[in-house]
Amino acid sequence: MDYHHIITLEPGKRGGRPCIRGLRITVYDVLEQLASGMTASEIVEDFPELTEEDIYACLSFAADRERTLGRLPAP
Repeated sequence: MDYHHIITLEPGKRGGRPCIRGLRITVYDVLEQLASGMTASEIVEDFPELTEEDIYACLSFAADRERTLGRLPAP
């Protein structure tokens, strides 16, 4: 998914953290909700300014970031 038109970075907003479409909702906020067990539909219910596409854009953004971080060293 191409998330570049959805995930925005603005230095003065939320400490420059990646946000969704210029809103004050960060990618981290959405990922935290997903990690707690909420579904995309439940998140959209709680944050009606979001869409399910926004939620999937956050996942794509996180996957790309993980890919660029590389692998953890072997124990």
